[in-house]
Amino acid sequence: MDNPTSTSDDPKAPLLPLSDRNDSNERSDSFRSSVKTLLFTPNNVFILLGPLLCTVICLCVKLDGPPTSRYMLGVLVWIFEWWMTEAVPMPVTSMTPLFLFPLLGIASSDEVAQSYMDDVIALVLGSFILALAVEHYNIHRRLALNITLLFCGDPVNPPLLLLGICATTAFVSMWMHNVAAAMIMMPVATGILQRFPVGPAQSEPVKKFCRAVVLGVIYAAAIGGISTLTGTGVNLILVGMWKSYYPDADPITFTKWFLFGFPLAVLVFFPLWAILCLLYCPRGSGQYLSAYLDKSHLKRELQLLGPMSFAEKTILAVFSTLIVLWMTRSITDDVPGWGVLFNGRAGDGTVMMATLLFIIPSKKQKGEKLMDWNKCKKLPWNIVLLLGAGFAIADGVRTSGLADILSKALDFLEAAPYLAIAPAVCLISSIITEFTSNNATTTLVIPLLIQLAKTMHVHPLMLVIPGSIGAQFSYLLPTSTPSNVVGFATGHIEIRDMIKTGGPLKIAGIAALSLLMPTLGAYVFGTNEPFVQ
Repeated sequence: MDNPTSTSDDPKAPLLPLSDRNDSNERSDSFRSSVKTLLFTPNNVFILLGPLLCTVICLCVKLDGPPTSRYMLGVLVWIFEWWMTEAVPMPVTSMTPLFLFPLLGIASSDEVAQSYMDDVIALVLGSFILALAVEHYNIHRRLALNITLLFCGDPVNPPLLLLGICATTAFVSMWMHNVAAAMIMMPVATGILQRFPVGPAQSEPVKKFCRAVVLGVIYAAAIGGISTLTGTGVNLILVGMWKSYYPDADPITFTKWFLFGFPLAVLVFFPLWAILCLLYCPRGSGQYLSAYLDKSHLKRELQLLGPMSFAEKTILAVFSTLIVLWMTRSITDDVPGWGVLFNGRAGDGTVMMATLLFIIPSKKQKGEKLMDWNKCKKLPWNIVLLLGAGFAIADGVRTSGLADILSKALDFLEAAPYLAIAPAVCLISSIITEFTSNNATTTLVIPLLIQLAKTMHVHPLMLVIPGSIGAQFSYLLPTSTPSNVVGFATGHIEIRDMIKTGGPLKIAGIAALSLLMPTLGAYVFGTNEPFVQ
């Protein structure tokens, strides 16, 4: 029988049960522990470290120059700390000069904003829109299949097939960003590899060839990007900073860079192919591959794509016209090119052929154009913002007086021989880029190298170009660049494969650059002529 005086019937009893003091203390300790866990994470520490370092430098560091030079140094440390730790998304970090420079008196907001939209940025946007059009209409796949079919051999010749895949990737990467080229070509490459067995049934020669193909795609994308200004953001940062530091000097045009970058890329490409063949294409591997891959498979895939449509032909025509215009805007002093018609006011970014894609009909559906803005949602605005930040930093370092201070600090290198400094610069840049992005590395080293060139009394491009291209030799780690991540995510390669292949390739790249810069580079960029710094 229930007790009629139980607490459940007591009107004075609390509605909720009272917990004892120990439970209350446990909840309090748990809450404090949760707060500590949420607040004191490594990411939050890195977020606070940036402004803290900037504050310490602005208040405590004394430089032999105007106060703005000290403020600029603090901002540089803040930005690069966030870039290297990725505590804040890189595009967001790239926008910090827009408010830090005006607040600290380094530059006005209007002056900083101009850095985020100039001729180089227009060049980037136009080339990315064209790259999206190529991807949307599957033109890259048709190109890859045709070239792979050409190099396949009958029976299969693994080194020749590998050469075709790598050459196709390098060619695609010449006209679009490295990451875009790797993302476009990797499905094509893995589509070929899907014909091979997986797991225990996969023989060692087949496994090695799969590794070679994936490594070839990611490295060929990086090498092809060296060839042209539009191939990678590093080249565009270099051009923009050069124009910012030396507005009266001869600009680095698309043609001028191609005349140097393409031979350099070729000199690095063939060592890549040789290394991959030596390590991953043993003698007799062709007979293992022939059982799963032949020309009939490739022809069948090509037939499934059908004949080229009007849209594909038109995009190729626009792309070809754009390349011709880039190459002929400024040819030589004796043959100035079409740019002379506009009294030098036209730049490479002026050739916005991408605009035509929004005007020309696709002939697929009524009223549909080749491109519309919905198809442009994949535009890499993060790269655009990063480029803008690089240009703003270059202007800030120069106008704040920090550049002069850096130049004085490097006086001890005045007597150093160039033939020793240039490879060292390239090596240091290529090491830094393994731990941070190529673009961030370039933005960091170019202002330092310009001051070093002043100290050594050499043409700035003799150091700036090796430093910038060295930042593209990110071959050792999967996290060095998004292109490496694309290849690593396939599961065909391991870190030891990248180190085994990327180490010799990095050495080959530094050697090729050290050879070409004082020879071909001196002729193309005129670095042997007197230069007023």
